[in-house]
Amino acid sequence: MKSIEIKGSLRTDLGKKGTRELRKNNGVPCVLYGVKKDENGLPVATHFSVTVDGLRNLVYTPNIYLVNLDIDGTVVTAIMKDIQFHPVKDNILHVDFLQVEENKPVLMEVPVQLEGLAEGVRAGGKLALQIRKLKVKANYNAIPERLVIDVTPLGLGKTIKVGELSYEGLELMNAKDAVVCAVKLTRAARGAAAAAAAGK
Repeated sequence: MKSIEIKGSLRTDLGKKGTRELRKNNGVPCVLYGVKKDENGLPVATHFSVTVDGLRNLVYTPNIYLVNLDIDGTVVTAIMKDIQFHPVKDNILHVDFLQVEENKPVLMEVPVQLEGLAEGVRAGGKLALQIRKLKVKANYNAIPERLVIDVTPLGLGKTIKVGELSYEGLELMNAKDAVVCAVKLTRAARGAAAAAAAGK
């Protein structure tokens, strides 16, 4: 997994007024959930801000990144845990980050990449990707940038489900019967199949 550096500044004014002012000045409120725990056993939260431009390469991309988060000179390794967008304007409202440790598994959504020419596509079918990202649990240094699936043997009307996939060092967290990709029958393929059946 590639890494990206993001610079942030600690926030002191956490009220609604301060948050509005921050957003007005091209800033995005963020929270880092750290490795340290409070007296209730919950991760200690650090409130900070990042500029919209500082987040652009992390957010507006199909890639996933390990984030070297520099908050006023203190650098921690983290992943983006959650992001909120404005329902109408689509601008970034808030981002949550999670600090990661080398030997502690994390949950991440990893993009799926289909490779090969499916048998069903050769027969006139259409390949459809149903799940664009799969949720994996693994140590962050074992998480790849893409989950590659070879679709070459996939025939007409056939599917590949989560339960049929396996990757070394990764645990797939999606439902095992969830369909990742399928070769769907097109009208042309149905017609060809019907003609072949009639000619027998």
